Amino acid sequence: MKRRFSFFLLLFCFACMHVSIAQDSVYLFAYFNNNGKDGLHLAYSEDGYTYKAIKNDKSLLRPVLSKDSLMRDPCIIQGIDGRFHMVWTVSWNDRGIGYASSSDLIHWSEQQYIPVMAHEDSALNCWAPEITYDAKKQQYIIYWATTIPGRFAAGSQSGDGRYNHRMYYVSTKDFRSFSQAQLLYDYDFSVIDASIFLVGKRYAMLLKDETKTPPQKNLRITFSKHAHKGFSKPSAPITGKYWAEGPTVARVGEQWVVYFDKYTSHTYGAVASKDLIQWEDISDKVHFPKGIRHGTVLRISRATLLPLLAL
Repeated sequence: MKRRFSFFLLLFCFACMHVSIAQDSVYLFAYFNNNGKDGLHLAYSEDGYTYKAIKNDKSLLRPVLSKDSLMRDPCIIQGIDGRFHMVWTVSWNDRGIGYASSSDLIHWSEQQYIPVMAHEDSALNCWAPEITYDAKKQQYIIYWATTIPGRFAAGSQSGDGRYNHRMYYVSTKDFRSFSQAQLLYDYDFSVIDASIFLVGKRYAMLLKDETKTPPQKNLRITFSKHAHKGFSKPSAPITGKYWAEGPTVARVGEQWVVYFDKYTSHTYGAVASKDLIQWEDISDKVHFPKGIRHGTVLRISRATLLPLLAL
């Protein structure tokens, strides 16, 4: 009984924190430019459609991890502890990811390398990590895409060269100790760029079908009762006849808006839905800083934004 009470109390506090932020908040977009060498970039939006670069689109944090020293695909969430937690891709071919935290998005902790796939000697990469908080289990899950050659037959002949990705995850309560990596999603095709979010009492996961032959390169959505397992067969593509990657989602009014990188045309796009079933392309309605690459969105308080605008 005490454990159940503690869970609902935690869930209530988590909900209250996010309600208070939503009442006086803006959208914040974390992204990288070019190849990710110069680090973290941020932009903000009042309405969820037009994003303006912070600090004149200069880096707010430069990467120092791995021989490549990259900070690609940054994902930031505000945790139950009130701190901002960020993960990112550190290299094209390392078996770990980057992590840092901040109280204000300006001053960051020492960058930490998390060797999430070090136990897999043949793993080729750890790409596009993201974080989701699982209130039911009172823990965070960090998930990313990795190729382990020969591990999965399906998709091995239809991807990009030697890459045949699947989604993996670890869990943590404190970002100091982590569980052993486990498979998160495999539906017989190369999958990458997952993004998990809570919808009512279930979780939705956006993902990219990375199949190149015959070409897919589109975004889909799948659902589960759990944040770390049980995700269903993916939907039909929710994006159009263009190549899309790096989905991230925000609640804008009555709609879910999924932003994504139209990477072959060097632009950003978006689709919107009220029910996560029927989707409308609204790419002509969104505006981002020039040169923006794969990023993630969250809501922050206006009090947190103001010091960022003074940089």
